[in-house]
Amino acid sequence: MSKQNIIMKIISLKIVAGCVILLLILACKKTLSQQSPAAETLSMAEVTSNAVTSIAHPGMLHNATDFIRMTTNVNAGTQPWLSGWNKLVANPHSSSTYTPRPVKTIVRGTPANKAPENYILACQDAAAAYQEALRWKIKGDVACGNNAIKIMNAWAKTCTSIDGDSNADLAAGLQGYQWANAAEIMRDYSGWGPDDFKAFKNWMLNVYYPVSYDFLNRHNGTCNTHYWLNWDMSNMCTVLAIGILCDDTAKVNYAINYYKNNGVGNGYIGRVCAAVYPNGMSQPQEAGRDQGHASMIVPLLGAFCTMATNQGKNLLDYNPWNEVNPRLLGASEYVASYNMDSTNTVPYTPYNNCDNVNQTAISSNGRGTIRPGWELIYNYYVKFKGKAAPFTTQFAAKVRPEGGGGDYGTTSGSYDQLGFGTLTFSR
Repeated sequence: MSKQNIIMKIISLKIVAGCVILLLILACKKTLSQQSPAAETLSMAEVTSNAVTSIAHPGMLHNATDFIRMTTNVNAGTQPWLSGWNKLVANPHSSSTYTPRPVKTIVRGTPANKAPENYILACQDAAAAYQEALRWKIKGDVACGNNAIKIMNAWAKTCTSIDGDSNADLAAGLQGYQWANAAEIMRDYSGWGPDDFKAFKNWMLNVYYPVSYDFLNRHNGTCNTHYWLNWDMSNMCTVLAIGILCDDTAKVNYAINYYKNNGVGNGYIGRVCAAVYPNGMSQPQEAGRDQGHASMIVPLLGAFCTMATNQGKNLLDYNPWNEVNPRLLGASEYVASYNMDSTNTVPYTPYNNCDNVNQTAISSNGRGTIRPGWELIYNYYVKFKGKAAPFTTQFAAKVRPEGGGGDYGTTSGSYDQLGFGTLTFSR
């Protein structure tokens, strides 16, 4: 064999060996990604090129213009704002005599050797803080303002952790953004001392944020689509809201980027809906599970997109695939149609996830569930943008005036959303 042939053979063997090594690396990477979602998660530095660089206040569910509109119309006795205001005042959580019940450890879920559940206390007190904050902001009720601060200070000084089984992630996600919204309304209240306000922000950063951020990154070690959409969406709301409250643009951009680009779970816009139809409807990921949870997605997704929009990143109109409707409006139309009238039919595409759930038909379990959250969708898309949304329009009218925490039962489901959209979102 010539020297040249020997050299060529050596080169060929190196190329083959290199290809084998590359294939092994790719195979290992795939195996690791399937076993450990953490290997695929985002870092706080992975944000979009048009990232949020400064925070607007107030800038969560409501901005300054919104509050001017609410105050003007309530003071003038204009409908439907007045009916929304009366609904708020009638809720006992909005009373200035409401007494907070903070606990050291919030417990949701009861695995062995754990304390009994008590998370409903945080549900109720977060709702009360928000409702009383609204009464102060809209009508200048100082007694309510003082009590809202009392509630938030009490929790910030007492509570040090969230515990339980995996449901602890829901305790963080569903109430974290609600607390933050109450604090955002009250941030300019003269009766909230700077040290107390800082302590509250630190409470949000040290107790709620770590749980929500860890969930979005690891999903408790499960495969990426194991958890239902409401788990991702609620924790995305909490990370986003805490970022706004604490002027932390990295957290804000992380949450927005999770939704728009790189989220490994069902909170990524490409997984929020299992199917999109030519009639403008979008089938939410939980439609085959039950309607209680399917209807929960609309207010959660609406809250997330609204908070991002109030920070200059319009997710309410975000429609990267140029579909008939943005995913939020499409999901609203789908859920509203199916739950408003038992004779209505909607299309359904079989859904599967990484656990092979194989849902082949829409679930009628919980059909007719009533939650607040439709006024946000109706008023933005129909009243403001001039879009046609007949089922959302009808369902918003059916629920109007929207109530809030405590108006829809005594269980945690009554506190899954802040509510009072007739008062806060009517245009």
